[in-house]
Amino acid sequence: MTDTPTTTPTPADVSADRARLLSIVKAKAIVHGRVTLSSGREADFYVDLRRITLDGEAAPLVGRVMLDRVKDLEFDAVGGLTLGADPVATSMLHARAAQGGRLDAFVVRKAGKAHGLQQRIEGPSIAGRRVLVVEDTSTTGASPLEAAAAAREAGAEVVAVATIADRATGAAERFAEEGLDYRYVFDVHELGLA
Repeated sequence: MTDTPTTTPTPADVSADRARLLSIVKAKAIVHGRVTLSSGREADFYVDLRRITLDGEAAPLVGRVMLDRVKDLEFDAVGGLTLGADPVATSMLHARAAQGGRLDAFVVRKAGKAHGLQQRIEGPSIAGRRVLVVEDTSTTGASPLEAAAAAREAGAEVVAVATIADRATGAAERFAEEGLDYRYVFDVHELGLA
């Protein structure tokens, strides 16, 4: 199991981190205008959370806020389908280390490698471990579901799926159909998009 953190953020710390992260997301990640999403659906806005998860100020906030959102779950590793999940998982790994604990991260390739060890999942082995699948945001849930299937195939127990933002476009329902607990930090109302 994951090492227990030696320091725990106070509710005030978490509240301040969450408020600052929301402010940064609204300022830097929301793009208005007609876009086609990876699901093929069209939308009047795009939430480009890579502008946040790869931002020097926001990434540490992502790690702390996401860890707080799943603090009641027990898991050893965090990861998901590359590319959206990678910086989220890394932020959480670093946040846990800063709290004095340990959390491993893993990356699920979109396809298995044709060379080297030909692994679909990179990082420490997740076989026999409890894992959290993450993503920055999800429209239909396809990427986290693919990552969850790959993690299960590798012998892991998937405890939940967690994202920074929920678009309210069907992902939650798909996760429920698959029996996966789903957590997110912000919804479209908080982001000012509903």
